[in-house]
Amino acid sequence: MTDSGTGADGKAPVTVFLLDDHEVVRRGVHDLLDAEPDLTVIGEAGTVAQALARVPALRPQVAVLDIRLPDGDGVSVCRELRSRMPGLACLMLTSFDDEEALLDAIVAGASGYVLKQITGTDLVQAVRTVASGRSMLDPGATARVMARLRDDAAQDDRPSGVAALTAREQDILALIGEGLTNREIGLRLHLAEKTVKNNISRILA
Repeated sequence: MTDSGTGADGKAPVTVFLLDDHEVVRRGVHDLLDAEPDLTVIGEAGTVAQALARVPALRPQVAVLDIRLPDGDGVSVCRELRSRMPGLACLMLTSFDDEEALLDAIVAGASGYVLKQITGTDLVQAVRTVASGRSMLDPGATARVMARLRDDAAQDDRPSGVAALTAREQDILALIGEGLTNREIGLRLHLAEKTVKNNISRILA
């Protein structure tokens, strides 16, 4: 959205920042999102350092972040940016179907995690979804992560696997499985987002 200051419905468009070390990918995503009347790309970066300098200055509503970068990773960028801008929605966009990265993204407070194989239409919808405060986690990857968490708990030397988690941790585990973000889990359970993060860290320990 580049021609005017409002989207098709008269509202200001959702502002988006892109972080990817591949210029061709950035350009493609930029053009795709900017073609939508309710979305506008206000900045982009190819490195972690650039993103950490530019995003706080531009204050977008959504940051689309690649996970693997030459000078770091998108999950750390998400964690750092959200510590400065709690209202920022981070959408992780990656080529790698990596369960560890998904777990890390959930703990960092990412609102979404999608693979680059996603269609253009679905990516646009994912940006809109996280901008509205909802979660957009890849269903297949999330299901595998939840299964792994349960398997890890079952193989633990604690007495009864998932049953050995506290009631709160079991509630949080179930809500992660539903695809809720840390913030949404906090609202549902009347907990601070930091408390949710601490509980997730204990579940993953």
